Amino acid sequence: MKKGLIGKKIGMTQIFDEKGNVVPVTVVEAGPNVIVQKKTIENDGYEAVQVGFGDQKVARVNKPMKGHFDKSGVAPKKVLKEFRLENIADVNVGDILKADIFEAGEKVDVIGTSKGHGTAGAIKRWNFARLRESHGTGPVARHTGSLGVIDPARIFKGKKMAGHYGVDRTTVQNLTIAKVDVENNLIAVKGAIPGPKGGIVVIANAKKA
Repeated sequence: MKKGLIGKKIGMTQIFDEKGNVVPVTVVEAGPNVIVQKKTIENDGYEAVQVGFGDQKVARVNKPMKGHFDKSGVAPKKVLKEFRLENIADVNVGDILKADIFEAGEKVDVIGTSKGHGTAGAIKRWNFARLRESHGTGPVARHTGSLGVIDPARIFKGKKMAGHYGVDRTTVQNLTIAKVDVENNLIAVKGAIPGPKGGIVVIANAKKA
């Protein structure tokens, strides 16, 4: 991961490209991010920067984290994330990273937390087919169906069953940046990205472009 930003998903809209075609995009408030810590090979065994996004009230920060922010001279942040930049010598603690580190046409991976669906049945969670609702099927049309086998007399682990659905770390790869609004710190990414409106996402340059 050579560069990245923490942002907030604003929502979806559409824009027009140079040829007049409609392009569906997701708008992300990409920063500003502040560099909270630099990690070096001498001290940490690898090179990376820790960036923060979103101001946090001092009263809501515990003492260890307050000391961490005070050491950096940075106001407390809600979200922290590490990025392994190409050359951390070019940046310093306290530097601000904005949307202009990306440009239109660039390929990115977007990481977020998928929407929560609560406890869902097998049809919604795993796209199972329904049973026929004729000839006396009864109230089992949306049931999972047979799960066990006769010989072990038990259900094997890993069966697709009803259960908690969503709120998982999800990555969508190789999305294209359609537009970068430097003035308002917004990035329009072509297509959909994980999570609800207002959800925290990470935009990083694509690993497999």
